[in-house]
Amino acid sequence: MVDYDKTNAREWARTTFVGATGVNLPSYSADFSSINEEAIRHDVARTESFGYASTLLATEVAITPEENARITAIAREVTSKDFGIFFHAAFNTLEENIAAVKLAEQAGADRVLLSYPTSFWPTSEDEIFAYTKAFCDATDLAVMLFPIPLWQFERIHPAGMQVSFVRRLLDAIPNIVAIKSEQGFPGIGGLMEMYHHFRDEVVISCPIEADVIPLLSVMGIQYSGTSNTNWLSDWYPTALRQAQNGQWEEAMEGWWKIAPARAAAGQAQASAQTISVLNRTTWKYQEWLAGYNGGALRAPATRIPNSVMKSLRAALIASDRPVTDSPDSEFVRGRIVS
Repeated sequence: MVDYDKTNAREWARTTFVGATGVNLPSYSADFSSINEEAIRHDVARTESFGYASTLLATEVAITPEENARITAIAREVTSKDFGIFFHAAFNTLEENIAAVKLAEQAGADRVLLSYPTSFWPTSEDEIFAYTKAFCDATDLAVMLFPIPLWQFERIHPAGMQVSFVRRLLDAIPNIVAIKSEQGFPGIGGLMEMYHHFRDEVVISCPIEADVIPLLSVMGIQYSGTSNTNWLSDWYPTALRQAQNGQWEEAMEGWWKIAPARAAAGQAQASAQTISVLNRTTWKYQEWLAGYNGGALRAPATRIPNSVMKSLRAALIASDRPVTDSPDSEFVRGRIVS
């Protein structure tokens, strides 16, 4: 059970949506018939050890609501009591997401990242509003709104979620406590607009490390998530704290130092802007380079080309970040086999 309700969820978020949020992807048994609990324990604990304040348990993969609830329970068991655990509302339908969030809340999730399923094809803001409100009304958890071109809402308005629509949502749904502001990605127009209008009401998050550290020279950003920056080990939570606490120049030194990794990661996900889906196998490989379990994802899943593997590994080395010396052939097997 969470220690807030819808009447004070935004106040709660102001004190708990801080620092950086990483991402954890599920691991499976060797025959893919079940989840690999020991590998999941290892990975979530590793994320917290790097200095992350919370993590997103990604569900945009082949996983059931019941499996996700078990992963949530494991994450709650292996992390400190103040470590935040995001439920990822990325299942197939509104009804399945509502059922899944109820299981996740019982298992220990204390916040939600709201996604929209591929089966959802709204033609009006009213339809987006109805979906969003129905989900939020069905859970007691604090919800982070997530406007991004992946949902293809730009056919309704160029911003996907324009200011007046976000205003409508915030007025009607008290447990929307934060906005992961990526309208117009890869530009920062959506972030700046959300910050300008709503920063005094809800937490405004920018998950893009390439933007956050420079922007902290002129903006007050308390929280950055969710993103797989944990492939850089402890660099991002450290740099974020520096930039937030009077050491911006030191943070920028590190920002430049990881430029090779940033460039390689951007190139590896370049297809996302045309196919509207992230290659989660690439994310899984990136984490494996940093000592996570790795392992292939359950089918259907995207593949990661050998050339991309080589590019990401070389970029981490060039950025002076920790890199496994295990050969890439071991990635698909994973470190902890069950």
